[in-house]
Amino acid sequence: MKNKTEITGHTLIEMGFKSGKWFKEALEHINEMGLEGAALDSYLEQFKSPDPIDLHENAMPFSINIKAGNALEETNVNEVIETMNVLMKTPTLVDGAIMPDACPTGSSGTIPVGGVVVAKNAIHPGMHSADICCSVMLTDFGKADPKDVLDAAHSVTHFGPGGRSRENQFRFPMDLLAEIEANYFLNDQKCISAARSHLGTQGDGNHFLFIGKSKNTGNTMMVTHHGSRGFGANLYSKGMKVAERYRKELSPDTLKQNAWIPFETEEGAQYWEALQIVRKWTKINHECLHDATLEKLGIEKENRFWNEHNFVFKDGDLFYHAKGATPLDKKFMPDITGPRLIPLNMSEPVLIVEGGTTKRNLGFAPHGAGRNMSRTQHRKSKTGTFQDIFNEETEGLDVRFFSEEIDITELPSAYKNAETVRNQMEEFGLGKVVDEVLPFGCIMAGDWKKNAPWKKRRNNEK
Repeated sequence: MKNKTEITGHTLIEMGFKSGKWFKEALEHINEMGLEGAALDSYLEQFKSPDPIDLHENAMPFSINIKAGNALEETNVNEVIETMNVLMKTPTLVDGAIMPDACPTGSSGTIPVGGVVVAKNAIHPGMHSADICCSVMLTDFGKADPKDVLDAAHSVTHFGPGGRSRENQFRFPMDLLAEIEANYFLNDQKCISAARSHLGTQGDGNHFLFIGKSKNTGNTMMVTHHGSRGFGANLYSKGMKVAERYRKELSPDTLKQNAWIPFETEEGAQYWEALQIVRKWTKINHECLHDATLEKLGIEKENRFWNEHNFVFKDGDLFYHAKGATPLDKKFMPDITGPRLIPLNMSEPVLIVEGGTTKRNLGFAPHGAGRNMSRTQHRKSKTGTFQDIFNEETEGLDVRFFSEEIDITELPSAYKNAETVRNQMEEFGLGKVVDEVLPFGCIMAGDWKKNAPWKKRRNNEK
């Protein structure tokens, strides 16, 4: 028996349903069975979308662990607070904090660098961004000569875009490969290829390899700073697509950059597992460079510890999204082996800190010095040649750019005042400094775009 009037897709849309793949099969069943009235309503109940989740009417409260000392800092702090006020209306969020190194990035409502937000049963890919598990590792080289360590490290590290050539790649752990292949988000050729070729690479931007001496012991220390490279960026891209699908269904008023994957779904569980695999890969990425440097010098390490500062940390049903914030609380790091690391700039010590959780800090500290202005603004603010600026700001240090091109936007003046950040750490209870790695020198990518292959080709064609 069939309906006198056939039910169509337009009928379902008029009834308030969103068009979807289920339409075809549902319409065939409805018309074949002649469903109407209460029977039709009962059958369609399974396809109803939940009521949209509204934004918080008012921003959820968050701690402000930052103060402005001048007009430039005032502008920065106001912008950070403004974007947090928009961000904290996201319906999953229950708490937040901003650190002394906070600076805005992206449009209003985007989590700032130096921001921590706590979500209930939700993972927000946009709140850890593409550089998943950006982190720092320290190895104690004992009484080794710092220049020898810097030279050895320079010969084994890799900065710039892309990965290592096949003949220069590090051996890939087969147990890690098995974990990657078993994960829905990671098991594709693009992810696996990036995981292999980017192992033992550091990328560009503010990532570095830093050599210095412990203030306490005089031992030479090597500190590396980088994240998960293309491997993590691929996961981020996939995560944002899944989160956007949920956003459209669950909370259309939520900003796209703040979309989330509900943890209590199969995709949520798989994404959380993928994050842990990327974390494991990133730690190995650091270890490759540190171990290769030790091997080159023929010495054994005396100590090693590391921490991420751009990740998602779980505590029960709460997910702490740290966009550039250092975890102090041991509950956030299952493999904790020592204190935490907070680099400032190439001419300042890397701080070695410890600390606990307070209501103000939510268990976190700053991750660095942060910026008060964009790279473009900083570049425009400088006068003189790049070489003169470089000489002045790195006097007494062995600072190298892997591309052999100076990047003045990574010099000390590009960052916030280090003393101010340290003072505010103390004022707001954001970790206690227990040692410092006093600077000897460092390696960064430099302005690798200046002589990029496509620019050389373009010049040759002129």
